[in-house]
Amino acid sequence: MKKVRTRFAPSPTGFMHLGGMRTALYAYIYAKARGGDFILRIEDTDRERYVDGAVEVIYQTLKDGGLIYDEGPDVGGSFGPYVQSERMEIYKKYAELLVEKGGAYYCFCDKARLEELKKDDENAKYDKHCLNLSKEEVEMRIKRGDSYVIRQNIPEHGVGTYTDLVFGEISVDYSDLDDNVLIKSDGMPTYNFANVVDDHLMEISHVIRGVEYLSSTPKYNLMYDAFGWERPEYIHLPVIMKDATRKLSKRYGDANFDDFIAKGFTAPAIMNYIALLGWCPKDNVEKMNLDDMIEKFSLDGVSKSPSIFDETKLRWLNGEYLKAMDDEEFFALAKPFFEKSKVYGKFDIKKLAKLLKSRVEILSEIPEKIDWLAEFNSYDKELFFNKKNKTNSEVAISLLPEIIESVKGISDFTNATLFEKLSEKATALGVKTGAFFWVMRIAITGQAVTPGGATEMAEILQKEETLRRLQFSLDMLKNS
Repeated sequence: MKKVRTRFAPSPTGFMHLGGMRTALYAYIYAKARGGDFILRIEDTDRERYVDGAVEVIYQTLKDGGLIYDEGPDVGGSFGPYVQSERMEIYKKYAELLVEKGGAYYCFCDKARLEELKKDDENAKYDKHCLNLSKEEVEMRIKRGDSYVIRQNIPEHGVGTYTDLVFGEISVDYSDLDDNVLIKSDGMPTYNFANVVDDHLMEISHVIRGVEYLSSTPKYNLMYDAFGWERPEYIHLPVIMKDATRKLSKRYGDANFDDFIAKGFTAPAIMNYIALLGWCPKDNVEKMNLDDMIEKFSLDGVSKSPSIFDETKLRWLNGEYLKAMDDEEFFALAKPFFEKSKVYGKFDIKKLAKLLKSRVEILSEIPEKIDWLAEFNSYDKELFFNKKNKTNSEVAISLLPEIIESVKGISDFTNATLFEKLSEKATALGVKTGAFFWVMRIAITGQAVTPGGATEMAEILQKEETLRRLQFSLDMLKNS
């Protein structure tokens, strides 16, 4: 049985789009589920769109996502080079061979003639004007230095049919296809040609890519057939939509892997979520690591319909990943976000991190959840009102002196000791602990919602600041 070999072949044009990352993920888990190889190839022949540094972004993003490729430009392999711009002689050789076999031809039409063809119809196809040039004329014009491209020779009649492993049998009339350029005037191949040559020479068994290539695949098959090569299996993936009418695109907001990392999403959660954009495992489990995906993945669960990107669901899933982390792992990821907050340098952020781990869905929420801690001033005394605990500002005025007295006598200012000693005080006063700690929490935070309870927040503030705030609140209530 032929070994499964899949590839991810991005263009280095910027950051990694989530749609591209999903393609890479599916190619990876499909290969690994079958004991196969996953290959990275850089398709950099479109020099106008090339972005410096983008190749390194590709390497890093795949690494961050856990997609370790078996072969690639930076790790080597038996089928290199794995960068298209380093394979120019290969493309030249096979382009000339395709011309000999009748699958392509030289075209010398200048820009003015091509524009004239489209004058009345922007979608007009090339008219095969150069198809029947004699071999002698072609050789003479090349020798003379005339500019040329090599075009694919698409049959004028007939139907191209193939089977996609997701969408089933696909048929396209050749009359709907154009004689696209395979080799540009600068000698660079287009995607239309290079991907066929590379996939064959690198022994790619399964081509996994976006659904936008579904209708153009017959023209690639014409080249496979002309060369006498075996066609690969095809797996086309449904498009990812931002909503019912718009594709997920940078134009409409975040669409790149790095955008979501910067917002405080974790790489495993992102990979988990994009796996579910177009695929549903048979057991309907939603939280999965890469090993789980490899075990569960099957093409039966891949949808033909577009998937809508739901950031709310991604946030929930990310929160589940954060909760499952140990404290040290969470702190390592969260620290850059604490450094952006107003509390940085004022309080023990490790202790705050423990309180926040189960209370944030994305790490960028951290500053907004704790910035208030650094700026304690006047607040609404109505916060002391709590129907369940039967508290209000009058109750607070009576309890705060007792709380202040107790806090002054506590030397071990840890949550456990504070909770124990203050609970004893509440019992001694005949006050329910819920009411006692509600008054204390409002008095030291001025907030209805906090990352932790009264004694947890007191441990963060430490003794001197806790007492200062308790006294401030008591004075505020007395003077209001």
